[in-house]
Amino acid sequence: MEGSVSTAINHHLAIITFGHPAHNSMPGYLLAELAHQIKKAGDAQEVHLILLQSAGDRTFCAGASFDELMTITTAEDGKKFFLGFANVINAIRKCPKLVIGRVQGKAIGGGVGIAAAVDYCIASQYGSVKLSELALGIGRFVVGHAIERKIGVSAFSQLSINTAEWQTAHWAKEKGLYHEVFDTLEQTDTYIQHFIQNLLGSSPLALQSLKKILWQGTHHWDELLDERAGISGRLVITDAAQQAIRKARIA
Repeated sequence: MEGSVSTAINHHLAIITFGHPAHNSMPGYLLAELAHQIKKAGDAQEVHLILLQSAGDRTFCAGASFDELMTITTAEDGKKFFLGFANVINAIRKCPKLVIGRVQGKAIGGGVGIAAAVDYCIASQYGSVKLSELALGIGRFVVGHAIERKIGVSAFSQLSINTAEWQTAHWAKEKGLYHEVFDTLEQTDTYIQHFIQNLLGSSPLALQSLKKILWQGTHHWDELLDERAGISGRLVITDAAQQAIRKARIA
């Protein structure tokens, strides 16, 4: 099994880093580990803030693993896979600590969903975004709710329907997916360090109270995302979806 998820805790900051050789794509075991480490960091008393990032400097996250998608043969297994993304989103949602996202490069599919789920997202100008699921025959159902919550129905429709076009990081900031965008990765990281230090100077209790307010009205997401994972699970095993996934993987 390739890829990794690691957590480093220093001065009340937990830095969670995920990575995979295939453009930081996310097979099920990595999604499960990522959700686990987010929950663990959220439960740790010494942690006041979480920074979520990926390895490398080109792609933040390429979304679902095509290799794993091609092995799915039943709707039940399909639902189980897509619940991996649902569990990551719900781990961030339920985490009592604020989760800051660092997007250094392109975000595709589920990667856009992870970027949408964090509480504050900071990106470089290379963090362009794209939802390709409709072209793959599976639709953007699981992480779509987190994306729509951040950018609204109109912008979400643009991403979901116009699957051939990349949208720039500045477009993502304009729509509310990203909160800050910088020209270089160096500027991005410098700002993140400054931003985090300011937050760590705030009351931990105040930060946790703010987190609760930010996620008000989402108590039903466990059931909602479970239902949407079932839709994707049924779609991914169709002949049309499997052919599109194989074609995309070769390309």
